[in-house]
This record gives sequence, structure tokens and C-alpha cells, in this order.
Amino acid sequence: MKGKISGLSVKLIASVLLLSVLLCAAISYMGYREFTTVLEEEYNRSAYEIAETAKTYLNPDRLDYYLETGEIDQEYLDIQAKLDALVVSTDSYIIYVTKLSDNYTTSTYIFDSVHPDTGFTRYELGYTAQDMDPAYQEEVAEIMTTGERSAVYFYSYTQASGAHTTAAIPVENSAGEIVAFLGVEKAMTALENARSTYVWNVMGITMLAVALFLLVYIGFLRREVVSPILTIAGEAQRFAEDNVARLDLLEQIRKEDEIGTLARVIGKMETDIVQYVENLTAVTAEKERIGAELNVATQIQADMLPWIFPPFPDRQEFDIYATMTPAKEVGGDFYDFFLVDQDHLAVVMADVSGKGVPAALFMVIAKTLIKNHAQAGMAPSRVFETVNNQLCENNEAGMFVTAFLGILEISTGRFTYVNAGHNPPLAALGGQPYDWLPSKRSFVLAGMENVHYRQQEITLLPGDRLFLYTDGVTEALDPDNALYSDSRLQAFFNEVDLADKSLEEQLALLHQDIAAFAAGAEQADDITMLLLRINETDGRNENG
Repeated sequence: MKGKISGLSVKLIASVLLLSVLLCAAISYMGYREFTTVLEEEYNRSAYEIAETAKTYLNPDRLDYYLETGEIDQEYLDIQAKLDALVVSTDSYIIYVTKLSDNYTTSTYIFDSVHPDTGFTRYELGYTAQDMDPAYQEEVAEIMTTGERSAVYFYSYTQASGAHTTAAIPVENSAGEIVAFLGVEKAMTALENARSTYVWNVMGITMLAVALFLLVYIGFLRREVVSPILTIAGEAQRFAEDNVARLDLLEQIRKEDEIGTLARVIGKMETDIVQYVENLTAVTAEKERIGAELNVATQIQADMLPWIFPPFPDRQEFDIYATMTPAKEVGGDFYDFFLVDQDHLAVVMADVSGKGVPAALFMVIAKTLIKNHAQAGMAPSRVFETVNNQLCENNEAGMFVTAFLGILEISTGRFTYVNAGHNPPLAALGGQPYDWLPSKRSFVLAGMENVHYRQQEITLLPGDRLFLYTDGVTEALDPDNALYSDSRLQAFFNEVDLADKSLEEQLALLHQDIAAFAAGAEQADDITMLLLRINETDGRNENG
């Protein structure tokens, strides 16, 4: 970066140069105006004094006589001679005495003295000038209208005479009446020369001062501002490309101002970012490892649940279908169904408290215990009492399970069930619409030892259907945090035409209804469902 003129240097120098030029221009203009005003006032004062002197040479009571008669007597010639001498001695352009018309548009000359160096021609007695300068005319009219006995100062510039000022004063007769105007035109040659000298001196001194200031200031900027900022910018760019912290360059900036603070902050930021990237790499690797393990756990959990349908192709007495959609990679919900023997079918629906890996591990234990004890021929209530005590052992995490277990005697349709704090199933019995299965809720599993679980019994007939589910169905949320609810679930089965639909199609339609209700809201809990239907068979009739 060193040795090069950076964009930052150019911008800083350009801004300082622009500011210096504007400041110098403003100062020069104000000085020029003030200088011009002072000189103009001095010229006006000088012209006025000359006019007052010339006025003393006049005989105001004779002015109208000269105009009316056109007679030039000795007194007139003496006055003219004095005025001519005064023009030369005061280095004035013109001294004249005129009579104004009533509307102040024309003036008639009485006396006119012209400096011989101007080359102008004298206006003789009685000469009338038709084209009076409008600005001069306005000033004269102001005096004549107000009656003020003051002088008129008028600055003008012509190609012939250059810049000059005119002082015009009224001439009163012995009766106090204004009978004429006396004017003195004074060349302002000194003003022009002085202004030119002033402008060139100011411009030269200003340019020299700006040049010296810029040389000093550029060195200061490069050393104190530009070079440290370029060092910081270069280090930041290098770090963005290499992602390797190098603090040696930044440590050379030992300033205590904002630039030094910025250098130290950039250095600390580089160190923190490198450490963060290292930590993030380690965390990412660990997350990928955990993700891979969770994928395996998800597959293991899915494999633990019955997933081949139809599960018992040779058994025509019933149809059964179930699904589970975990809210995370692994969940705590589970369903199960299995033949205890050739005449008894067990169905299980359960929900472990919590989510994720802990719930999944607890789910494996609960599922295994329930299946093992049910296959041993225990009654549903006895199964839960035994499993409950076993789950309470070493349950330091305080987890629990809500569960529903029913055992169907296939030959008779007798269905014995027990509910451990779980959602009551929906049942369509005897051709009636779906309604809640009478279910006395007992305490949850793993909540407390030695709990007595109440067992209930109904008879399922051909055409009867039983729907088991977890609270992930009824507690599904929409974007406004409203629940899907028990009433909507019951209405789905009773109002949607499901007569010609298979069990799989019915659960698929229910999934679609839940998704439509959620409208994109994140799934908060596992959704697990099981549908059991009792069929009409010849074997069933023979057993019945």
C-alpha cells in the first residue's frame, strides 16, 4: 500500500483543496467588496468637495438669465475660467452646471468644463442633452421631490472614460429655490489599478498559502490517517482471503485515538473469528456425527414398530393399519400390535413424556416390557401394573408414559382394555357414528409405584372400527396457535366419506386434514395413529 496514492488520499486531499479554494474565494470576495466600497466612498467624498468648491464660483441668481438670453458676459467667462482651472487642478473629467426639465428627462447646459486630456468636446451654453441615464435621473428626481439638499453619487463605467463617480448637488438662488444642478465626474483610475493589484496579490498569496498548507497537510494525513487506515484495510482484506490472523502489522499502529482503537478491535476480531471458526468446525463435525447417529436411531426406531402391511395376510377377521410421524429425528410415541396367540390380538398406543433421544430410549424400554408381559398371557391391567413398577425403578429423569392397551379375543370379539392416562380412542360400534370409547383413565406408567389399573371390556362386532391416537393429533397447532381439537377429529371420521376407503387411505386423508389445518405451522409433537376394523368372515361366524 505504501508508495501509492490511494483513493482515500485523493478524496481527503480533494476535499481539503476544495474547502481551501472556497474559503479563499469567500475571503477574497469579501475583501474585494470592502476594499472597493472604501475607495468608492473616498472618491465620492472627493467629488463632493470639488462640487462644493465649484458651487462657490457660481452666481445662482444669474443662471436663468444666461439660459434665457444666451448672453455671455465677463462674469460668465470668469466663472467658466475658474471651473476649467478647477477641472485641471483636481484631475476631474467634467464639471458641469445644468438646468433640468420638469420631468427630469432632459438637461440644458449652462457651464461645461472638460479636462483637456479626456478628448471630450465642451457643451456650449444652451445645449440640451436628451438621453439622461435612467439611474441618474431617478436619483435626481428623488432630491427634487423630497427637497433634500444632499448630493447624488452615481457610479458608472463607460468604454470612453472608464470607471468614474459623479457627484451632483443642487444649486439654490438667493430665494432658496433649486435653479440648477452642479455635477462633477471624477475618474476612478486609482480604484481600477488598486483593485487589480489587490486581486493578483490576494490570489498569489492565497495560492502559495494553500500549496504550502496542502504539502504539510498531505504529509500529516498520509502519516497519521491514511497509512494506518490502509494498513487496517489491507489486513482486513488479507484476513478475509486467508482467514489466518496476523497481528504484527496492526500492533505497529500504537495510536490512542479512534484509529488505534479500530486497529485493536480489528486485531481482536481476527483472533475471535479464528477461534470461532475452529470451534464451529469442531461443533459441525460433532453435529454431523450426531446427525448420522440420529439417522441410524431413526431407522432403528422405525424398524421396531410394525411397518409391513397387511401384517397378518392370512387373518381375514380384522384389518389394521398404523403410522407414526415424529416431530424430531426420533420421538417418544409408539404403537404396537401383535398376536398373543392364534385367538388374541394385542394393540398398544403410547406417548412418552418429552421428545428426542431420551424419549426414544424410554419408549424402547416401555414397548419391550409391554409386549413381553402381554405375550406372557397377562391380563391388560396386570401388564400395566407390572410394567409400571419396572419403569419406576431408577427413573431419575422423572419420565412417564401415557398408554392404552387392548386385547381382542378374535373368536368372540371380546375386547379387554386398560387406559393409563392416555387419550380415549374413538370407536364406531354397531353401525353408529364414531364416539369416544368409554375409558376410565388410570394413572400414567412410571409415575408412581404400585398403582392399580382398572380394566374394562366391550364386544366388537363385524363392521366395528377403533381409532387409537396420541395427543399430537388433537393438539396440532395452526399459525394462530389454535388446536386441531377432539371435536374436529370426531367430525372428520363422521363427516368425511370414508366408506369405500381402505384404512391406509383413511389415515392418509386424516394426515392431509391435519396438514391443511396447520397451514405450514411447525409440527410440535409426534403424530401417531392406529385404525382397527373388525371384518365379517365365515370363520368368525362359526366361532360365534
